[in-house]
Amino acid sequence: MKKEKQLKILITNDDGYYSDGIKALAKELSKKHTIKVVAPDREQSASSHSLTLNHPLRMTQIEKNWYTTDGTPTDCVMLAIHLLYKGKKPDMILSGINHGANMGDDVTYSGTIAAAIEGSILQIPSIAVSMANYKPGMPMERAAKFVSKVVKSYDLFNLTPETFLNINLPEDNGKAYKEYRFTKLGFRHYKDVVIHKTDPRGKSYYWIGGRPKWKITKGSDFDAVHSGQVSITPLAINFTDSEKLTELHNKKINI
Repeated sequence: MKKEKQLKILITNDDGYYSDGIKALAKELSKKHTIKVVAPDREQSASSHSLTLNHPLRMTQIEKNWYTTDGTPTDCVMLAIHLLYKGKKPDMILSGINHGANMGDDVTYSGTIAAAIEGSILQIPSIAVSMANYKPGMPMERAAKFVSKVVKSYDLFNLTPETFLNINLPEDNGKAYKEYRFTKLGFRHYKDVVIHKTDPRGKSYYWIGGRPKWKITKGSDFDAVHSGQVSITPLAINFTDSEKLTELHNKKINI
């Protein structure tokens, strides 16, 4: 039996270094690989692919190979690569396990996805991982074990660094994750996106949120998770619409 290759893996997230998901992922992957954890010191959900440019960042070591920053997930990746790895890239970046799904349109807002995007930009194989319908205290160990299997089989995916994986797991039901499906991004919309309230002094304030409603599209990430299967979606950061670009090249458009 071929021995599994030991990798140098950077782990980050957007829920913060204290979250159950990142602890479970780090514990599982450290059994076979050399890991470093660099994660935000507070929740950075929906921070998207933002870099901190208007104030200095701090990075604090909390234990061996565990660090926190006061920045975004993207900041975490940048600081880790330049300070801890000193420009020598890790073999892989893992972002997660996020407390809640990152499917469909939500990938554009997600700090979890953003860390994988930064890894892809830096030409490092990257995986974003999330658990749908997470509730505080929900076990994450079985999810972490599934991710470990994906890491072991990663070479079989035959991906270039320009493409990264977005994994969404259904909530833990006490059984090992075995069923999975390769999927495309789904669609969702929110009701009551901006909620208007009034504070005790009579001044208005606004809360962005609302209730998501998913469209169950065959072959989508939501369809797989809704069916109790793990969704694995290959994503790429090149937003070019190649089909439309070809069409525009062939048209005579006067502007």
